[in-house]
Amino acid sequence: MDIDAFIAVHQPQWDRLDQLATRRRLSAAEADQMLVLYQRASTHLSMIQAVEPDSPVAAQLSARIGRARAHLTGAGENVFTSIAYFFAQALPVAFYRLRWLTLIIAVGFIGLAAATGYWVYHHPQIDLIMPEAARQQYAQEDFVNYYSEHPSSAFASQVWTNNAWIAAQCVAFGVTGIWPVWILGLNSINVGVAAGVMYEQEAAQSFWVNILPHGLMEMTAVFVAAAAGLRIFWAWVAPGQKKRLTSVAEEARRLITVALGLCLVLLVSGVVEGFVTPAPWPDWLRIGIGALVLGAYWVYTLLLGRRAYLAGVTGDLGRYDSGNHELTA
Repeated sequence: MDIDAFIAVHQPQWDRLDQLATRRRLSAAEADQMLVLYQRASTHLSMIQAVEPDSPVAAQLSARIGRARAHLTGAGENVFTSIAYFFAQALPVAFYRLRWLTLIIAVGFIGLAAATGYWVYHHPQIDLIMPEAARQQYAQEDFVNYYSEHPSSAFASQVWTNNAWIAAQCVAFGVTGIWPVWILGLNSINVGVAAGVMYEQEAAQSFWVNILPHGLMEMTAVFVAAAAGLRIFWAWVAPGQKKRLTSVAEEARRLITVALGLCLVLLVSGVVEGFVTPAPWPDWLRIGIGALVLGAYWVYTLLLGRRAYLAGVTGDLGRYDSGNHELTA
């Protein structure tokens, strides 16, 4: 093999590989190109080493391949860069991919809760479930006292732990297709019963001003967790051209990001429930804080998430996606 001629033919490809390896972020097309060039360069290195194993060209090409491998695998990346990538791209795009399914679940949840509340309010059979005295006690004392009977910090921690556990179950057991629906249905009925009792006892205002400040974000987080779990279920039911286990594994890797992000989201809602909901502040201020938190979530998801999605970010803890894998709910 003529080494000089070989170098002359393939040098532009090696230079392009080196150029891509120095960039902090790649588009989907550039990531695909870099992977192809990396594979070709590895083959070229093997051919050169077979002829002149100790040549400077082999050493230089090996160094280029090493830089490309580090870039493709993320090895050696600065921890602050990884954190910035997670919050600016991976997390918002993971939420963004679930946006429509989240809204569909929210509509179903609210519909079931409203139907349950209507039944409780209009049917005297509720006495069989909760006697009149118990309903009065619940509406006049228990419902409101629940948010203030414990120290704010301890209550916020308890709420966060409980809700994070529920969200984790929705994601982890979502492949069954049953668990997220069961969790959603149970919580929706509970909310409906509480609303029906509060309305029946003429305490509707107390219900809304105590549930909206934290409930707006808290329930949205549960909807997102359920959507994530159902995406894993859908990957099992309709894997497309992939093997079922491969499809489920790929979807699960992406949704690990959702689980991690929801821990932070639920921490925020737990702080609101522990410190804002029971605070002796005007109703408009407490509800306004809850609405602001929810609005911040959707702005974060729709703006940063859409930008990252169009750039080819998958939402998993890897880097890039060579194609559009959106599943339309």
